[in-house]
Amino acid sequence: MAQERTIKSPLPGVFYRRPNPESEPYVKEGDRIEAGTTIGLVGVMKSFHEIKAESGGVVLRFLVENEEPIRVGQDLLVLGD
Repeated sequence: MAQERTIKSPLPGVFYRRPNPESEPYVKEGDRIEAGTTIGLVGVMKSFHEIKAESGGVVLRFLVENEEPIRVGQDLLVLGD
């Protein structure tokens, strides 16, 4: 059985799946990513912080929408093996 794990937000703010409105998302469901891959941004008071994967895997599903407010420790996406 595949092991699932989540990537959590290190900061409160607004989650962005893409670097700007005209760009493609950093990652999409079904993408295989490596540790260190940027999966999104958190916007906090006009400052943006990259969220990076701590481990590699396949992006199974996002748990938050683009531009959704998030809190510290909130699960953002699910990775599988």
